Amino acid sequence: MKIGIIGTGAIGAALARIFSAGGHEVTAANSRGPETIDAAVLEFGAQAVSAVDAVRDKDVVILSVPFIRVPEVAGLFASVPDETIVIDTCNYIPQRDGFVEAVEQGQVESVWVAEQLGRPVAKAWNAVLEGTLKTKGVPAGTPGRIALPVAADSEAARRVAMRLVDESGFDPFDAGGLAESWRQHPATPAYCTELTLDELGPALQAADRDQTPYDRDRAMERVAAFTSPPTLEDLLELNRSIHR
Repeated sequence: MKIGIIGTGAIGAALARIFSAGGHEVTAANSRGPETIDAAVLEFGAQAVSAVDAVRDKDVVILSVPFIRVPEVAGLFASVPDETIVIDTCNYIPQRDGFVEAVEQGQVESVWVAEQLGRPVAKAWNAVLEGTLKTKGVPAGTPGRIALPVAADSEAARRVAMRLVDESGFDPFDAGGLAESWRQHPATPAYCTELTLDELGPALQAADRDQTPYDRDRAMERVAAFTSPPTLEDLLELNRSIHR
């Protein structure tokens, strides 16, 4: 499969490594140019390219940029064919991104992303921590395998995104249409808590849309209070403790 990745931060870089190691033809781009992409991202055969080349002639494009920068890359998708699957990994964090009025007024994040791009998207890998993605992926059938939610309005897009989530080492969970993807937003019970397939469905259903923004802001305050960089286990405990 030909996979283009826009954004080589924590999640984008990890996915570039995972999918190139798995035999896919991967290209990766960032905002600073191909020469600035870390060699570790390219270790297993991914190619550093311009953003224009990262979306050209691809089966799948994974968008993994800061939420506020989505409008800046929207023009790249004008010539991308309808059959290309676009997967959004982004999360809205107002303390980092600033306020996006439409989202503050209740528009679902990935619905806003799709609106900016002018095309449908699937939502995946937004509910996993970098450390989890890099170190805890295991083959299908492994007992206790962590599950990740996938939302999309298109059956074809959902099917492809779920296949890739499986290939990345996690059980894919069909989380329904994009309008329901708020259930996997930051500070929901399903967000970055390392649940199994059996646990993930109830967690998604337990999400409280009105309460989530307050829980998200409370979580960010607690992250800011760490006096040293939090470990993966620190972040997992923080996310889990919100819902006890």
